[in-house]
Amino acid sequence: MRTPAPVPAALAKALSERIVVLDGGMGTMIQPYRLDEASYRGTRFANHARELQGCADVLPLPRPDVVAEIHRAYLDAGADVIETCTFNAQAISMADYGLEPHVREMNAAAARVAREAVRAFEAANPGRTAWVAGSLG
Repeated sequence: MRTPAPVPAALAKALSERIVVLDGGMGTMIQPYRLDEASYRGTRFANHARELQGCADVLPLPRPDVVAEIHRAYLDAGADVIETCTFNAQAISMADYGLEPHVREMNAAAARVAREAVRAFEAANPGRTAWVAGSLG
């Protein structure tokens, strides 16, 4: 078992000085996009044997644009910390979709999308700092 990474100094400082705002639900933010089965599959899972619609955790692979847009919306609304789109990205939950072998890839992609969203936000908003937290369902 890995030892958790230490809290970054800037985050620890912010936590000691003020209320730090965490983003909100990812699933509820995905719903208005009305994504169809093809959106959840993309080319990566075009021939996957099981239905994927509704599996938000897979979206950082075929639709990182949607996930990044949601992260940006939370950051623009004032969130200091955004969570990765990985609420159910572990083998037990992904067995429902036959995606167990892809869990590591899904988590890595979700972290990458979130980190890129934070970098872009910080570049566009000098003086604002944001962080990424891994979502644990």
